[in-house]
Amino acid sequence: MKVKINVPEKLKEIRLDQYQKFQKLNTKENLDTIFISQKMVEIFCNLDLKDVANIKYSSVKNIITELNKVFEEETGLEPTFNLNGVEFGFIPILDDMTLGEYIDLDTYLGDWDNIHKAMNVLYRPIKTKKDGKYNIESYGSKDYSSLLKNMPLNIVMGCIVFFWNLNKELLQTTLNYLSQEAKELTMEQRQTLQKNGDGLALLPTSQIKMSQNLKWLQS
Repeated sequence: MKVKINVPEKLKEIRLDQYQKFQKLNTKENLDTIFISQKMVEIFCNLDLKDVANIKYSSVKNIITELNKVFEEETGLEPTFNLNGVEFGFIPILDDMTLGEYIDLDTYLGDWDNIHKAMNVLYRPIKTKKDGKYNIESYGSKDYSSLLKNMPLNIVMGCIVFFWNLNKELLQTTLNYLSQEAKELTMEQRQTLQKNGDGLALLPTSQIKMSQNLKWLQS
């Protein structure tokens, strides 16, 4: 029996929960194994594992090549998106974030198992919208984290890139300020600042280039 294979062509065609499922298997032990290759095709192409086993090896290689191209897609922050008929909006003013929101965001944004909870902080249903501006529901009025597991992966990646870039800007601002205060910084001091600057981010830099760990069966 022939199996119809739908290979995603864009990150928006992949759900967050699919990527979360894959990340649990994306370990050093599974790297470069047939198992992780099969699971990659199973998860992102919505197939049963037994059906993946019946696909030609050459076809599996081609599918993984195409998936790798998808994960190399550049993403940016998307202010709004629709999910199950609901329009979600990114927090309009980050400076207005409450302490409770910040704590939850800081706790979950770097954790793939729970990153949907971070998305529940950043994105909420839009209540009113006018002249390109909008208001969103207050945090905690309703928990949308389970629903947001189904959000498009490009939205999540866009948030990660956004906060990573924000961290770089904060670090550069710090370096510029200190360079004005002390005209000459030693290499050791700069390295120390770089190291300490990593703590300014809600996510480690390593979260950005996810596709670096997705290079199987390329040769």
